[in-house]
Amino acid sequence: MSPRSSLFLVIFLIVILIAVIALFIFVVHQDRSLQQQSGKKVMSSPPSRSTPTVPENRQGSSSTFGPVGAPAQAESCSLLGVSCASHYFQSWQEPADGSCRSSISNGYPIPDPQCTPGGINSTVTLSVLQDPGWRTRCIRDCEESQASKHVAYSWYSVANPQHNSGSSQICELDHLVPLELGGADGMGNIWPQCGPDGTTLNNRYFKLKDRVENYLADEVKGGRIPLDAAQRGIASDWTQYLDEANRYCANGGRC
Repeated sequence: MSPRSSLFLVIFLIVILIAVIALFIFVVHQDRSLQQQSGKKVMSSPPSRSTPTVPENRQGSSSTFGPVGAPAQAESCSLLGVSCASHYFQSWQEPADGSCRSSISNGYPIPDPQCTPGGINSTVTLSVLQDPGWRTRCIRDCEESQASKHVAYSWYSVANPQHNSGSSQICELDHLVPLELGGADGMGNIWPQCGPDGTTLNNRYFKLKDRVENYLADEVKGGRIPLDAAQRGIASDWTQYLDEANRYCANGGRC
């Protein structure tokens, strides 16, 4: 090969090498650009979050329904359109410890109306109560947790009972207007109903009041007593319905 031909070959190889290097640099640059754009898109998108459970809300009105159980339960509550909000029958503010006194009506305790005036959840209408999907869990503990309701014992100067369950239960933190009648879950509708001692569980005061609650709920859903009348009546004096409730139980009612 002549010196001139060798020179041309060297020049040709150098050109090819330069072209390959340039192509490599171009490809690397494009790959980095794509990675940077992809990174920007990922950073600009908010991180995915699972749907939160409904928080406990002491003020009410913000949660759609009470403590969320299985998804099917949560959905059935949501479909009813109930929310967590308390409307009391008179102006209410949280009592001081020891400031509340139960009284006696027809031989049974009723709460202090200044401390426990009673109230309702206005979103629980008659049509909601009559809906087959309605369950009191939809609003139970939605405004106040069960633990936070224990403050009512100190309002009424009642010792918080220990081992208070099953056949040993002597007290119940009772909704004055029961949830099955659209009662409020707020503290203005909560009182400690205790006693009497020396009797079986079924004869304790809160179990007797349960009879009244079941009786009124069936009467309301059956259209025989207006919902508002039942709510206000049980708030004013639950004992006034006890004779009718006992007859209801004797005739096969839910007791």
